[in-house]
Amino acid sequence: MTITKLDTDIPQGGSPDSRPDDCGKRPLPPTLSGTIWRCGVSEQVWLVILSAGVFLVNLAPLELQRRIVNQATQGGNLEAIFRLAAIYAGTAIALGLLKLGMNVYRGRVSENAVRWLRSAILDRVGHLALPKNRHIAPGVEVSLVLSEVEPIGNFVGVSLSEPILKGGILVSTFAYLAYLEPLMALVALLVLSPQFVFVPLMQSAINRRVGKRIATLRALSSDIIAEPLSGATKALGAEIATVFQINMGIFKLKYSMNFLMNLMHHVGVAAILAVGGYYAVIGAIEVGTIVAFISGLAQINNPWGDLVHWYRELKVTQTKYGLITKALSPDGWIEASDVAALSHTRR
Repeated sequence: MTITKLDTDIPQGGSPDSRPDDCGKRPLPPTLSGTIWRCGVSEQVWLVILSAGVFLVNLAPLELQRRIVNQATQGGNLEAIFRLAAIYAGTAIALGLLKLGMNVYRGRVSENAVRWLRSAILDRVGHLALPKNRHIAPGVEVSLVLSEVEPIGNFVGVSLSEPILKGGILVSTFAYLAYLEPLMALVALLVLSPQFVFVPLMQSAINRRVGKRIATLRALSSDIIAEPLSGATKALGAEIATVFQINMGIFKLKYSMNFLMNLMHHVGVAAILAVGGYYAVIGAIEVGTIVAFISGLAQINNPWGDLVHWYRELKVTQTKYGLITKALSPDGWIEASDVAALSHTRR
């Protein structure tokens, strides 16, 4: 297959968005963080600002819910309730527009990274494709350019904004709940705190199994290519069985972790209803505060799960990027087994 260098000049009459390379013409950085920095650090700053705006505006519905419920349960006038409901609807629209803009901008940053990675890989493969130093198996470059860069580029768009957004929601929401009623916030924290122990432990176990699966798949791919199938059926069957067992172990850990996280959330809701109900009966707090706490716990639970997912994607994407840079290094060698490992490196 003939590899030609991708033309990175802007065509006459083209718009800036038609450029195949917005990240510079330098070679691939050795690390994923280097690619994130190169492919639009200024765009990442704007994404961080948008994320901060989203998690700050995200607090407004909690306070509005609390005020509306208090107005309804304490004999408030309908005009005030309707006014608060209208503000709530306006806030929801503003929050939705902020999220829309952030997600579209994330998509642009991600696609720009994918576009640049494809250009950089084609340029690198073009140099490595000379007969005297060719070391990439035929057809592998197609897989690298068309499919392997997609998840890496997609992660670039959320690499900084996602943890800031979700972490900001966690911190700001809990601070708001602590401001409303410190003791109830402490109860919620105590109930949810076991997640800070079992989530990292279980995620670490998942990561170890993912690494073992990659190694097994690479060995399986090499055996399929190197040995006639008729003479290696027993060995291949054992490796396939090993992959099955590893995958089942990953499934059990991942879904058990999800079960425990959901259980902690519902236990937290039950604790808030119990403590808040007691305080409401003795007149120490308003009913709207209980409603705000229950909604706040939901806003805490979902971002925490998203942060766990982001961390998992970070580790997987680092592995994928490492395999690609190793393949394109001057002394690297990539075969079909490496492509199989890249293709199967997922959650």
